[in-house]
Order: sequence, then structure tokens, then C-alpha cells
Amino acid sequence: MTGSAAQPKRVAVTGGSGGIGREICAALSRAGWTTYALDRVPGEGPAGGFVACDLLDPASIDAAVEALYAEDDSPVSLVTSAGIVENDVAAEDLDIGLVDRVMGVNFRGVFLSCQAFGRELLARGGGAIVNVASMSGNHIVNFPQRQCIYNSSKAAVVALTKSLAVEWGPRGVRVNALSPGYIDTPLNGLKTHMHGEWNEATVLGRMGAPDEVAAAVEFLLDERSGYFLGAELLMDGGYSLR
Repeated sequence: MTGSAAQPKRVAVTGGSGGIGREICAALSRAGWTTYALDRVPGEGPAGGFVACDLLDPASIDAAVEALYAEDDSPVSLVTSAGIVENDVAAEDLDIGLVDRVMGVNFRGVFLSCQAFGRELLARGGGAIVNVASMSGNHIVNFPQRQCIYNSSKAAVVALTKSLAVEWGPRGVRVNALSPGYIDTPLNGLKTHMHGEWNEATVLGRMGAPDEVAAAVEFLLDERSGYFLGAELLMDGGYSLR
């Protein structure tokens, strides 16, 4: 897919050094986008550029935005793919520090990123933002793994996406959300003991591939999805249909 031919296509991807974010960077680079992985540390041979960024630090996010516009004033679209999850912790046992960290990365960091990048897109006449949420914020998934804070954070991302779409859509900035199901990532690779239950509960009987997520992100960034606004694109292999 291709974006607008009228100007250079630039996109920043939070969490772009690993997992789904890394695959998104690679796919967008192949499609002609200039990509920038925003993360705390660079990955192994990331596609495109790298900008150090700590999503828990507003000043770090602002500095990343400033760096991207320092030598090129063309718009930078945004994909927020960074995320963490509490590792199967019962709600009654959750430490408030862990709660704050999950909400900090998964929601506060998404808001701050949208705010910083959205401000610049509005000033330049528009662009696109894709927030990677989760089916867990749509169809509450708390079995077999317990993850009530992760679920809540992703539901908040979807609500934020819709709210920003209403505010910014008329001003040229499209904001949409992508909600993947179980994806074959290194993080989920640590939970092989749960894969059987996950696949059994998924209509397609398998986990999704990171490149499938990347293709959906590419579509939502592309101008051919121009009538999508405040949408939540659910790609869960039919899990939520059970």
C-alpha cells in the first residue's frame, strides 16, 4: 500500500525496537515510509531510524518530537505500539507500583505521544495516528492469564482514540485503533503453556503473525482508509465470536 504522494511519508512507531513494533517499522519501510523507532534502546538492525524515548517521561517524548522535526518539517504520523502487561497476577495481589507502570506505558504514554505528535500534525494540516490497543480491551480476556490492569489500559486506549478522533478529525488528523488478538510475539512465546487454550478459543485455531498486524497498521495509515475515523479495527481470529 502507498500513502500520499504529495509529500514525504514519515512515521514514528513507539516500541519500535522489538516485537510487533519492529515488524511494523519493517513493513512500513518496505511500503515506502521513512520510519523512526521510538524506544528506550535500539533493536538489532531496526528498519529506519532510531530515536531514544522513554514513554514514562513527558520531556523525553517532547525531545523525540523535536528531534524528528529539527531537520525536516514534513508531517510525522504516529503508531503507538509500545505496551507491557502484568505477568498473570491476581487482582488482589497487584502492587500499586506495577499498576502505575502498566497504566503509565499503556495509557498515559499513549496519550502523551498522541498529544505531542498530534499537536504538530494539527499545525501542518493533518496526518494519521494508529493506536495499537487489544482485543482484551474490547472482549475482556482474563483467563487463563489474569491481567485486569492490562485489559483496563487497552479499553482506555480505545476510548482515547474515539475522543481524539472527534476533536481532531475535523482538523485533518485521523485517529484509529487496531485491536489484535493473540499474536506470535517473543512476549507470548514465554507462555507456551497457555497456547493450547488460546488457540482452542480462537475460531481460526492459531495465533496471529506480527506481519498481519503490520499490514493492518499500514492500511489504517494509508489515505485509502480515509473514511476510517475513531474506528477500532478488531483482528482476533474470531476469538471474540466464541
